[in-house]
Amino acid sequence: NVSKIRATLYLPLDVLEEARDAVVHLGGFPLRLTLTKLAETALRAELQRLKDRYNAGRDFPARGEDLKGGRPIAA
Repeated sequence: NVSKIRATLYLPLDVLEEARDAVVHLGGFPLRLTLTKLAETALRAELQRLKDRYNAGRDFPARGEDLKGGRPIAA
């Protein structure tokens, strides 16, 4: 069993509400979906897409520092 850590993030209300609706609808047998399972699956899929598109399918290098809070860096 993989250990897990609590993470706080902000989501648009409509996305969170749709996710909660899906979890309630699919929370029973056989899927037993939880909000954690949904978020983890979605993040893993998006991370793989980003690796494939921007890093030749390889893992991104480990960061040298913690993420900074505040507004994202402008492109």
